[in-house]
Amino acid sequence: MGFIRSIRRISTLSVHYLGSKRKLIPFIQSAIHSTVGSDLSDKTFCDLFAGTGIVGRTFKTCTKEMIANDLEYYSFVLNRNYIGNHEVMPDTQKHIDELNDLPVIDTGFIYRNYCKGGGTGRLYFSDPNGKKIDTIRQGIEKKRKTDTIDDDLYYFLLASLLESADKVANTTSIYHSFLKNLTPTAQKPLILEPATFDVHAHTHQVFNSNANTLIKKITGDILYLDPPYTGRNYGSSYHLLNTIARYDNFTPRGMTGLRTYKKSGWCSSRNVGKELKNLLKHAQFQYIFMSYNNEGLMTPTFIKSVMSTYGRYDCVSTNYKRFKSSSGVHKTDQTIESIHILEK
Repeated sequence: MGFIRSIRRISTLSVHYLGSKRKLIPFIQSAIHSTVGSDLSDKTFCDLFAGTGIVGRTFKTCTKEMIANDLEYYSFVLNRNYIGNHEVMPDTQKHIDELNDLPVIDTGFIYRNYCKGGGTGRLYFSDPNGKKIDTIRQGIEKKRKTDTIDDDLYYFLLASLLESADKVANTTSIYHSFLKNLTPTAQKPLILEPATFDVHAHTHQVFNSNANTLIKKITGDILYLDPPYTGRNYGSSYHLLNTIARYDNFTPRGMTGLRTYKKSGWCSSRNVGKELKNLLKHAQFQYIFMSYNNEGLMTPTFIKSVMSTYGRYDCVSTNYKRFKSSSGVHKTDQTIESIHILEK
């Protein structure tokens, strides 16, 4: 019998993520603790643009309640597991082993649309790995439909598949395009590995909503914001993870096999200022921390002017290595990452 046990570090298994805050966690922790205090045990913490949940996972076990949200469904799945799951879960390894041992099918959606053997010209996964993804994904859904697993275990297994599939994807970390030839990593066989989560005494909330809509419905103490910085929508950057997570039937568009996705106002130079003002206006949190770098759509001066109208403003900054997929188009591989702080 397998068990998920409490751990004191973030699992090393994780999606390669544009704008991930993994390496900035000590910087974020320092900013929050310096402002709020070292003891957060009576605080409700909200990670409103959660992504893969790195920040939420860091503060989950030291706060009273964690609220995690993201507009993308694959992100909801990851956070539903890492944040939403909080109790010891029996028989996890049994289900992982059963899914790994299923007879491989060769007629699934991922293989037919995103592998060379499917005939579309797309090469996001090797043929064997595409077939394995289909096999495991259908196996997870079958377990759910036959009531052999509950929602907690369902999202645990689904998050495990997303992360395991991402490890062997034939991409440069994002899914805007695939590589012409299979990399050595993409040629490795996919093995379903468990997306281990922290056990915690308290329950937590996970949402799949527009941030500016959800902010009107929630309250808490600490609000952490990590909105998109540029015009690049995460729905296009990680469309294939959404497809694996949803496993719905649609006609992929173009050479990259895009699905229809929701465009964020935070990715629009015309609308991003309005989004920030609207969010801050309705935020019922005492402390607000927003990560943003010096190359984003909003300037530091603009952010300061907006946040200052709602309370006491401060800002801390650090040099940070730029995300590797875009470093080739810049003269330097460094950027300035800031945390804009508002106490309402």
